[in-house]
Amino acid sequence: MNAPVDVGRFGSGKPVRRLEDPALVTGRGQFTDDLQREGLLHLVFLRSPVAHARIRSVDTASARALPGVLAAWSGADLAAAGVQPMPNEVPFPRPGGQPGATAVRHVIATDRVRYVGEAVAAVVAESRQAALDAAEAVMVDYEDLPAVADPLAAIAPGAPALCDAAPDNIAAEMNHGDAAATAAAFARAAHTVSVEVVNQRLAPASMEPRVVLAEPVDGRVQVTLSSQMPTAVRDGVAACLGLATDAVRVLVGDVGGGFGMKTGLYPEDVVVAFAARTLGRPVRWCATRLEEFTASVHGRDQLTRGEMALDADGKVLALRVRSYANVGGYAMTVGVAIPLLVGPWVTTSIYHVPVIDLKLTAVMTNTTPTGAYRGAGRPEAIYLTERLMDAAARQMKLDPAELRRRNMLRPEQFPYTNPMQQVYDVGQFEKILDQGLVLADWHGFAARRADAKARGRLRGRGIASFLEWTGGGALGEQVTVNVRADGIIELATATQAMGQGIATSFAQLAVDVFGVPIEQIRVLQGDTDRANGFGSAGSRSLFTGGSAVQVASERTIETAKNLAGEALEASARDIEYREGRLTIAGTDRGIGLFELAARQPGERISVAGSATAGAPSWPNACHVCEVEIDPETGAVEIAAYASVNDIGRVVSPVIVRGQIEGGAVQGIGQALSEKVVYDENGQLLSASFMDYALPHADGFRGFKTVFDTSVPCTTNVLGVKGVGELGTIGATPAVVLAVIDALDAAGLGRDAEKVQMPLTAPTVWRALQRDFDRVGLP
Repeated sequence: MNAPVDVGRFGSGKPVRRLEDPALVTGRGQFTDDLQREGLLHLVFLRSPVAHARIRSVDTASARALPGVLAAWSGADLAAAGVQPMPNEVPFPRPGGQPGATAVRHVIATDRVRYVGEAVAAVVAESRQAALDAAEAVMVDYEDLPAVADPLAAIAPGAPALCDAAPDNIAAEMNHGDAAATAAAFARAAHTVSVEVVNQRLAPASMEPRVVLAEPVDGRVQVTLSSQMPTAVRDGVAACLGLATDAVRVLVGDVGGGFGMKTGLYPEDVVVAFAARTLGRPVRWCATRLEEFTASVHGRDQLTRGEMALDADGKVLALRVRSYANVGGYAMTVGVAIPLLVGPWVTTSIYHVPVIDLKLTAVMTNTTPTGAYRGAGRPEAIYLTERLMDAAARQMKLDPAELRRRNMLRPEQFPYTNPMQQVYDVGQFEKILDQGLVLADWHGFAARRADAKARGRLRGRGIASFLEWTGGGALGEQVTVNVRADGIIELATATQAMGQGIATSFAQLAVDVFGVPIEQIRVLQGDTDRANGFGSAGSRSLFTGGSAVQVASERTIETAKNLAGEALEASARDIEYREGRLTIAGTDRGIGLFELAARQPGERISVAGSATAGAPSWPNACHVCEVEIDPETGAVEIAAYASVNDIGRVVSPVIVRGQIEGGAVQGIGQALSEKVVYDENGQLLSASFMDYALPHADGFRGFKTVFDTSVPCTTNVLGVKGVGELGTIGATPAVVLAVIDALDAAGLGRDAEKVQMPLTAPTVWRALQRDFDRVGLP
């Protein structure tokens, strides 16, 4: 361990193998469903087969009588036992200024179900099969109620109401900007364009489903689960069960993907914890894929009309937006905040837009509640703005890149406050555009289009220049460093790994400070007894947690210098630190860092450090996509994809590339294939991977991905900008605009703008026949 090593190879900015991978690729990962406990019980939920109904009665007697069954509970049973509803508020007003509204969401439905898949009973048995059999024996008497799955139908007069406080099914509504000034700008505009767009509902598809294991341990309830936010789960479980927060410990091991779907508290988390406390034994629930489709939060689902006013030179004068967001059967805080506030923060993107008029409505329907999904509002907003930019360029017969250039913010305008009062600290957007055009060989496109035409194919090109907001609204983070006598340096953090490789990035930052081999760094996550905080969402982990790693590591060195001064009988000012050893300056007298730790109480040096970013970060990018369409079938192929991404300082290049390109594939999935479909009665028609089409890896070869690190963020000590969602935000408009461009060139002209995602082969073929689905916005 004391042999010379090239620690410089493993510090930030260097490509290193992910520390997380050896265990995962050799099958030694520890996912919640892998854990074994003596006396383990299995919990199964019975879920509503109807989208809207009153619950007349729930009879669990037959289920409780079956062999191996220990308990069967209805929602009324849990309420009688003191289990509280899900903590939730709608912090935005309804039309007219009344408070935001939603129905109370019980962890198991009590008197009414509001979407297919809502839990109506829970059964616990000695085996999973016994629990499944018992769930089938539960008798529920439903009184069917009319259901509504479409948000526009839900706000129509006479629609069935989901909540007494909102007879019009509007949970909340927000207006942003200046309607009068916007109207005046439109009145004097030389050009106006409008588009109607659908951001269809998406179902997150993590490799690992949600799993919860709860067990009584030393008088507390210990909950192990797959989550991005351990502290939020701890606090929520404690609140619902009427416990002090320190009576609940939450652990998270390996997480097979989160994508926003595993943020915060779910009803199942509370029920499993209640079962373990009540029965005094470990209890586990593992979601089936069907449950994931019906009971885990969905994303997107917005219908929007956007209008843009421009002067004769193509400078944007104003932006007007009318949008309806389908938030599902219960208006959850995050599900409402995403379309009403978070998305609007980036609506004007990298462009100077003098005035805006946004009217945004959150509508309840008999569908699964919506929540965070990779990008969370920013993809929807950027998609609209980029669609409008292309429509304006087409109308004005301008190169779409040129129109964007004319409206980009200039470096001398920073710090810049956008119409939503969000402050961009830095940005060199035209520089990123120029690099993107070169990388994509923008000016060589005509030859590629001609070649495709000769082969009987339609080739199109799309560009998205954009920014995004990161930080999740939580800008502070704390990390505790423990230097152990055995040669290990532990970093305890409340940020959460979910497959993105954040432990490797944190370890590289620690190597920068401590100068020891990366193998000596251990990153501890997912334990509320060790660290608490916001968790990982909103591309914040490195932005906030990484900054805290650096601050805590540097503070640990300073503490070690003081301790070494005492041990060596020298002034701390004379102590120097290098690669795990502290020495008196100008001498060879010193002590090893880990030897020093061995002399301390508990045989460790323990130091906490925190960092708070001054504001969000604003990563930005230029993504260019080229597609080819088979006009005989409508099938779309990604022919080329190039992106230049300004993400500030890069700590782990390999991980960043995976985030950008993996995110882009996810955005391409929305553009081309993914869609949650309900019928008019609220029945989910896309509840399996036979019906819900994820993108396939073989469709995305040849990415060209470049990072520009020349514009560091000024709001955090590392200079980094969030990266986890950037690719998802840029890919969707780039791909859709490429398809529209191909259809335009095929003779559709402006009609090409009527196509709506997902651009499946049948949808594109129909578009070539000028057959389009109507959005139907009022």
